Amino acid sequence: MCLELYIMMKDLTLKPNDFTLKSLLRACTGSGALGQERSAHCQVIQMGFDSYSYICNALIYMYCKCGSVEDALFIFKKMAGNEDVVSWNSMITGYAQHGLVMEAIDLFEKIEEKKIKPDAITFLGVLSSCRHAGLVEQGRVYFDSMVVHGVEPALDHYSCVVDLLGRAELLEEARDFILKMPISPNAVIWGSLLSSCRLHWSIWIGIEAAESRLLLESAYAATLVQLANLYATARQWDQSARVRKLMKDKGLKTNPGYSWIEVKNEVYRFRAEDKSNKVSEILGVLSCLVDHMRTLGYVSAMHKEEVDDALCSTI
Repeated sequence: MCLELYIMMKDLTLKPNDFTLKSLLRACTGSGALGQERSAHCQVIQMGFDSYSYICNALIYMYCKCGSVEDALFIFKKMAGNEDVVSWNSMITGYAQHGLVMEAIDLFEKIEEKKIKPDAITFLGVLSSCRHAGLVEQGRVYFDSMVVHGVEPALDHYSCVVDLLGRAELLEEARDFILKMPISPNAVIWGSLLSSCRLHWSIWIGIEAAESRLLLESAYAATLVQLANLYATARQWDQSARVRKLMKDKGLKTNPGYSWIEVKNEVYRFRAEDKSNKVSEILGVLSCLVDHMRTLGYVSAMHKEEVDDALCSTI
């Protein structure tokens, strides 16, 4: 809608200002269409706003969100000394989101050299990088250093540490960390521990995490399903049946997850059981890629049955 309004504005010969362009960039960030985002960037250059620091920050954030980290880095470097903490945060967070861990950590280390004070978002970005790479000790150091920099840890920072410990299979330490938090943990933190317990087959800590999350979000269907499965794994059939009956009585069902892909400037959304023609084309390409991986000998590192089942279940 925002893009349509912008086109109408141009047709009416009204001249957009910097606030107009910032709103346009924000709208493009949510669209997920790289072609539209680059068109908006061209509008910024054409209107002469590409030297405005907050416009550059919006461009960095936009490109990072759509996966074009190279474009974001180009703009970041082009700012050349005009970067503020928002610029650094956008770049660090963008690196973290796309698994470029060392790049995110390197940027974080350079902040002090530039005499820029890191804030809560800066630490959230570097902690996210540590959890994705399994850098437990480094993550602990960064978390402890927040107090030194005068930044009080929030729930998001605690959630990162719980996820970091959980992924490293330090589940008891993660649970103790939650219980010792100076602020009450939210459903996201217990959900993070629950996910790690499912990953590492820790049944009883997983049950504790699921029950604790349900105390905060009693109608969350996905957690109820996970709890029922954990009870079944522990051969607690009565408890498993109780949870499933609770779901049935409340009419709760899990919502299907969606994925999206951009093809020729158009975004297509699909889910696992989708039977549309476009999804069939995507699955055909995916099947060819898997066959190619097998010829190169990479499938042995994967679970062959899971790959076959994933393809067959959606065809």
